[in-house]
Amino acid sequence: MKKYTYTESKDTRSGFGDAMTELGESHPNVVALCADLVGSLKIAPFIKNHSERFIQTGIAEANMMGIAAGLTIGGKIPYATTFANFGSGRVYDQIRQSIAYSDKNVKIAVSHAGLTLGEDGATHQILEDLAMMRAMPNMTVINPCDYNQTKAATKAVADFEGPVYLRFGRPVVPVFTPEDQKFEIGKAWMVNEGKDVTIIATGHLVWEAIKAGEVLAEQGIDAEIINIHTIKPLDTAAILKSVKKTKCVVTCEEHQANGGLGDAVAQTLAKEFLAPQEYIAVDNSFGESGTPEQLMVKYGLDSKNIIEAVKKVIARK
Repeated sequence: MKKYTYTESKDTRSGFGDAMTELGESHPNVVALCADLVGSLKIAPFIKNHSERFIQTGIAEANMMGIAAGLTIGGKIPYATTFANFGSGRVYDQIRQSIAYSDKNVKIAVSHAGLTLGEDGATHQILEDLAMMRAMPNMTVINPCDYNQTKAATKAVADFEGPVYLRFGRPVVPVFTPEDQKFEIGKAWMVNEGKDVTIIATGHLVWEAIKAGEVLAEQGIDAEIINIHTIKPLDTAAILKSVKKTKCVVTCEEHQANGGLGDAVAQTLAKEFLAPQEYIAVDNSFGESGTPEQLMVKYGLDSKNIIEAVKKVIARK
């Protein structure tokens, strides 16, 4: 098992904020919009340097999406920012009608996704957003795993033409991907090559998969771990190449089991190569208040549960 070390931990939303600061200088057409959550989205430096390219919409997310769509007509690259729950579920109709349907170049950048929002509870812990956005025609869906990857993804989507849903979070997590990485939309990142089982993870679950892989290696199980940062378009070639080698797969996501990464992988396997699959995901329930660590354990999203799923799926081969 390849060893991944880290010297610091950061929240992924800070990767977004720092990227926006750089984009403010390198991309004069980038415009930031926010629904009264400037501090949470870490875009204060962008606003300080480019106040004329910032629109505070207030708590009016539907209006924000419409304004963002309109800005693209004049050649602007709008980043519409808010919490994931408000940037997907609350405004699904506006995204569908004003952005995706006409293929507008809007970047929907959302923080505080998943259970790890923590103490704010179930009403704010969106666990269905990947499914909703993945089903949307024309929408690209990205869910990076750490600070560096979020920063790289934020900059990459500025040069990508078309609507993007970029998802990140609040908790502090290890920074383990390269600072100078090239982020390729739709291209999986091989974390560790192995032969016994494929572990496909996204977002915060990538680090949990790495921890699980280290324990499994000590137990004689050689896990191939793949970071799927782009949920749509999915890197089906990388998935099929791996699963054809290992003959089984575990998918890991901070999301409902229905409609997310696991189902995207299952659809690929059903069409191309049938193999046993286990899901690490929330099982058809809402979240609750608690620390991110407590919730990850209670809802079965930690490395311990990944290890158990790996052993179960290997037994099914």
